Amino acid sequence: MIEIEGLTVRRGETAALTEVTCQVPEGGITAIIGPNGAGKSTLLHAIAGLIRPDEGHIRVSGTDVARARERDRAMLLSLLTQSAGAVPRLSVRELVAFGRWPHHRGRPTAEDARLTDAAIERFDLEPLAGREVEALSGGQRQRAFLAMAYVQDTPWMLLDEPLAALDPKYTRDIMDRLRSIADDRTTRRSVVIVLHDLSIAARHSDWCVALKSGRLHGAGPASETMTSGTLTALYDTPLRIANAGKSIVVVDGD
Repeated sequence: MIEIEGLTVRRGETAALTEVTCQVPEGGITAIIGPNGAGKSTLLHAIAGLIRPDEGHIRVSGTDVARARERDRAMLLSLLTQSAGAVPRLSVRELVAFGRWPHHRGRPTAEDARLTDAAIERFDLEPLAGREVEALSGGQRQRAFLAMAYVQDTPWMLLDEPLAALDPKYTRDIMDRLRSIADDRTTRRSVVIVLHDLSIAARHSDWCVALKSGRLHGAGPASETMTSGTLTALYDTPLRIANAGKSIVVVDGD
């Protein structure tokens, strides 16, 4: 479980997050939603221990991440940021293998190679393994970065807008893969993901944390948190949950 208590993060004179208190359960997919500037990425980076709280604290599986050693955090959670992408002349295999660094610290073993191969296979990257990452399409590149986060073999995967600029085909592919990972009882991964697409969040998440202007607007099961009334108040515009065949979509409420 992730326990966030009284979290306040300031950037100069401005509070990016103010007195946020909530929990994220183990297992499944948790979506962090909210309008631009709500503090979603700040919260994710604070959970990862990259931002120290000005007030409050965060515990991930009992570990105070702000006080934990960097290597201990790297064994507990992996983080894929929005800025991931600048990897000149690095092959897909080399990129994915980099996710094993916290385990071997520069001395990779046969087990590291085996797990790297397994991650490449899980994300269907075998035909691309020898290609440079920069030569891939956006969707292929994102699969490679997700494989790198996955092979780090942490109980928590933190993903900051991994669907940005992807077309519907790759969006669905990635969310289906994350669902498979979250549901895999043998690996016991918990996925926390920042999302802008509310239909994707409503369709795929089990738990939801909603932020507005740096404050907690709601947290709980997605079916209870992502309602028409809650989303309308969160985004200050009429929104409605609707069914489109077997899918859930968020549409204009007018």
